[in-house]
Formats: sequence, structure tokens, C-alpha cells
Amino acid sequence: MNILVLGSGGREHALCWKLAQSASIADAGGTLYAAPGNPGIAACATLTALDAADHAAVVAFCREQAIGLVVIGPEAPLVDGLGDSLRAAGVPVFGPSQAAAQLEGSKAFTKRLCERANIPTARYVEVTNYAQGIAALADFTAPYVIKADGLAAGKGVTIAEYNDAARHALLDIFGDAADTPANAGARAVIEEFMHGEEASFFALTDGKTVVPFGSAQDHKRVGDGDTGPNTGGMGAYSPARVLTDDLAAEAMERIVLPTVRQMAADGIPYSGVLYAGLMLTAEGVKLVEYNARFGDPECQVLMPRFAGDLADVMLACANGTLADLPAPRFCEDTALAVVMAAKGYPGTPEKGGAIDLFGLADDVMVFQAGTALSDGQLVANGGRVLAVTATGSDTKAARDAAYAAIDAIDFPSGFCRRDIGWREIEREQAHVQDGR
Repeated sequence: MNILVLGSGGREHALCWKLAQSASIADAGGTLYAAPGNPGIAACATLTALDAADHAAVVAFCREQAIGLVVIGPEAPLVDGLGDSLRAAGVPVFGPSQAAAQLEGSKAFTKRLCERANIPTARYVEVTNYAQGIAALADFTAPYVIKADGLAAGKGVTIAEYNDAARHALLDIFGDAADTPANAGARAVIEEFMHGEEASFFALTDGKTVVPFGSAQDHKRVGDGDTGPNTGGMGAYSPARVLTDDLAAEAMERIVLPTVRQMAADGIPYSGVLYAGLMLTAEGVKLVEYNARFGDPECQVLMPRFAGDLADVMLACANGTLADLPAPRFCEDTALAVVMAAKGYPGTPEKGGAIDLFGLADDVMVFQAGTALSDGQLVANGGRVLAVTATGSDTKAARDAAYAAIDAIDFPSGFCRRDIGWREIEREQAHVQDGR
């Protein structure tokens, strides 16, 4: 089978790395394509210059190359309806329809669905202009959670400690203080702040059958100790053991399954991966938000642990046959990824910095994201550049291996957090001490 993966980031590199191991590619003479890909992806897939926004060109390529499965990596093409165009042409797609992708594309859509399905989540108010937002703040106490209603590359959420900061966040969304927003069609969700620890839970579905697909914990803030502005993610590890088996079962029963059932009842069945951001509160597990694709860098720690054939499960999701497959299996080891970003990120990143990856251990995976080749030299070409990923018997072992690789990489204009996995390592150490 020939497979096409759309995207160019670290998530897509991890997906291509795993798909290249699938029997339909590795053993059956299939070809794995990636568009547009990146220099790292070129080691495991054939790169092709396709623009995901050009639906006709993507469909034509799939026909010419007899593509048996398209995997849409990023959220923007999903929200843009590329999956619908491909399905209309008879091409199997891993990823939801445009209507179903609203779970990520619109915070307000997801909040309304939670109300209809009685899914536990934060209390909220939906506003469409600055004046409404200011009035709504009176119904909440600090810290205020302000979410832009749209795609924001993981950075559309402001947690404002003070009212003035909340007002500035609303101005950023709506453009001015007038009743009619300067940014036409702008919308925001204001939520109560939920206390607890966050974890990421993944499930695969074909619209009917739903199966869990691992857990992870991300590190969003740019600086050590969870300081500084939000980013797309500075590192992650899997599994997130704070999400115990009981809590994962609760998330499935109270959040994920009701979501899939409600989507089907609404006439917009969801297929693909459901990425549920969860808050583990004193009142139980609550939904923070959904993503309609694998996370980045969460995908980079899920794929090294997944013990099955990724092409098989993705095709089953696309064809509605997920119930025919055994439950997904993951190895017991921990995987941990540290993101190396270019200086200036999450503001304006410094591009062009040389990167040398020589001398790394064989069991370390470097998933590339914002990279390019310049006269044969690998260089930084974006904000988040590399996700250096290692596995180990526990989180500390995986972390030590990942940072040993970080220290061996020559990337003078790059930086990283030095505390990825700190929560779980503290829990592991406490567990050892209690065992004594």
C-alpha cells in the first residue's frame, strides 16, 4: 500500500518513522510519501512538494500514485476540509471531516457539545466582542482563562492572574474596545480556572468503535519550572502515570465515549485520533479541550512506545473496521522528548543556525521539525527545531538519555528546558523512598 503523510513537523516525522516500519510499507513494497516533509522525514519517506491547501492537487497526486491512505498530520488542513475532498474522491483518510474537526477548530463548538452530552468541563461564557468579554469577567474570579475561538498553534490560551491582563487578552482577540469587533467574526471563551494537574489522553475511533491509545504529559511554558509564555510544547513524556488506570477509564466513560456518541447523534461522526487534554481535579477528571490530531511533541513519545502496526490501525479508522483489530499495545518503557528550539522562540526565532547530529546513541531518536538544508548543512528554519527522544525503564532513565543526547548535539543557536519530566521523576523518587 502507498501512504501519503501531510505535514512537515516533528509530529509528522514521528508518524513517518513509525509508518515506515508497517508491514504494508516495509514488507510489501509500498511507498511512503510525505508532503512537504523535512530533511529528517526524507530518511524514511519520499518527499513531494504538495500544498495541503490545494485540494485538487492532493487528490490528483493520490490518483496518480495509487495512494491507499492519507494521514493528515496538522490541524489546519483538517479544519479546512481536506479530508472531505479526499473522501469524495474515494481516498481513505485518517483524520476527521471538516465538520467534526470543529472539536479543535472552535472552543465554543466543543463547549456546547459538552453541555449537550453532560461532559465534565470548566464553566464558561462565550463572547463575540470586547464589551461582552469585559462584562463576563465579573462572573469569574482570578485567574481568568481566556481562549481564542480558533486555531492558534497551541498558543491561543491566556491564563490571566489579574483583571488587567484578562482585558489585554480580550483586546488581542477582538482588536479594539468597541461593541463591534475589529476582527470580524472573532469569538472567545472565558472559563473558570480548574485546579489540578493536566494530562493528555489519546483515543482512536472510526466513528463507532473507540479504543484508548496511550497517555502523555506535555510541558507548555517556555522556561524551567513552568515559567514564561506558552509554547506549542517544549517536551513531553509517556505514559503519564498520574493518569492511573482508574482515571483513564473515567475519562473514557465520562468524556471520550460520550463525545463520539454525541457527534454521531448530531450527524457528524468523528474518525481519527481524539486528543483529550484533561484536568485531574478534586471533583474528578474534566475536559480542558480537544485536539483533532496527534499532539506535538506528544506524538514523538507515543510512537516509540506503540508496539503495533500503525498503518493497520489508521486504515481501520478510515474504513470503519477498528472493531476487527486487537486493542493497541504499548511497551512498558517510558519515552521522553526534549524540544530544542531556536533562540527567540516563542517570539521571532533565529533562523539559519547550523545543527550537527553526529555521534548520537543508536537508541536516541531525533525527530526534526523546523529544519532545512543549506548547501548540505542542516540548519534551523523555525521555532521548535528538534525533539530529542529517548526511552528508559523509568522517567529518570529516559530523561538522562535524552539530555545526554542534547549535550552531544552541536546547535549553538538552540536552547531547551532542562527539567522535562520533573513531576513524574519526583513521584518516582517519592515512591522509592516510601518503598524503603
